[in-house]
Amino acid sequence: MIIYSRNRRLRTTPALRALVQETVLTTNDLVMPIFVMEGSQNKEAISAMPGIFRRSIDLTVKECEELFSLGVKGVNLYMKVSENLKDNTGKESWNQNGLMQNTIKAIKDAVPEMVIMPDIALDPYSMYGHDGIITKGKIDNDATNDALVKMSISLAEAGADIMAPSDMMDGRVGAIRKGLEENGFTDVGILSYAAKYASSFYGPFRTALDSAPKDDAEIPKDKKTYQMDFHNSREALDEVLKDVAEGADIIMIKPGMPYLDIVSKVRDMIDLPIAVYNVSGEYAMLKAAAQNGWLDNDKAIIESLTCIKRAGADMIFTYAAKEAAILLNN
Repeated sequence: MIIYSRNRRLRTTPALRALVQETVLTTNDLVMPIFVMEGSQNKEAISAMPGIFRRSIDLTVKECEELFSLGVKGVNLYMKVSENLKDNTGKESWNQNGLMQNTIKAIKDAVPEMVIMPDIALDPYSMYGHDGIITKGKIDNDATNDALVKMSISLAEAGADIMAPSDMMDGRVGAIRKGLEENGFTDVGILSYAAKYASSFYGPFRTALDSAPKDDAEIPKDKKTYQMDFHNSREALDEVLKDVAEGADIIMIKPGMPYLDIVSKVRDMIDLPIAVYNVSGEYAMLKAAAQNGWLDNDKAIIESLTCIKRAGADMIFTYAAKEAAILLNN
C-alpha cells in the first residue's frame, strides 16, 4: 500500500515544524494586569495567584519598566481602594488625585511608550462590591454609565491610552465615546469587554481587590444581572456587534480558555482587534497543578497562551505575561 499523503512528513524535525507553524506567540501579544495599592515601597503577595503582587505606585513603576524591557508593551491597571473611600457613587474613581490617576501619571513619566489600559468599572470603589450604582436594590444602568464617563475623562486627563470598560452596562461604550470626543480626547481608544461572562473563574481576582459583592439582602448577591450567562453564545455575538456600532476600537472576550469557541466565532464575524482575558482562575489552576508537579509550568504557559491566539486573539491579558515574555525571549 502506497500512502501518497503523509502529514507526518512535515513534523520530522524542529526546523521543518517551525517553517510550517501557523500560529506564533510573541511578547507583542501580551498585556499584563497590575494591582496597585496605597503607600510607598509596599508589596503584598496574592496567595491565590503565585507570583502576583499588589504594589505601591513606586514599585509599580519599576515593574512597568521591567515589563517594557522584556517586550510587554501594555498594562491593565486595577486599584486596591481604601475602605474609607468607597461609597455607592464611585466618585473616588474620577478624583484627579486618586490612586489610579497618580499611577497613570507616574508610569507615563517613567515609561512614556507603555500602553496604559485602566479598568473602567466601579466595583473597586463600591461599598457593595458591584460594578454599578445601586438604586432601590438594583444596578442602575444609566446612572452607572454617567459615572463611567466621568471616570474615563478623568483617566484620559491623567494620560491613559485606552479605556477598558469591564462593567457590562448597556450603552456604556457609546456614552464613553461621546464623553471622550466632547472633551477633546479623540485619540483615546476604547477596549470594550463586550462578552464578559458571569464566571466562577474570577475568584482569585476578587480576593486581590476585595471587590466581591457584599453579603447584603438588599442588593444583588452576584453579578448575573449584568454579566453574561455562560450557557449562551449567540448573545455574545449580539453584545459584540452593539459595542462595535457604539465605537469600540478593540473587543474583549472574558474568560479565556473555557470560552475559545466564543473567540473563534467573534473572529469570524468582525475585523476589529480581539483581546482575550486569561483570567485569575485559569492562572491559579495552572500554577496549582505546576506546584504539585502535575504540569510543566513553562510549557503549559506557552501552550495555553498560544492556543488562545490560535483561536483568534490579537492580544492576551494574562497574569503570566512577564513569565511568558522571559520564556519567549530565551
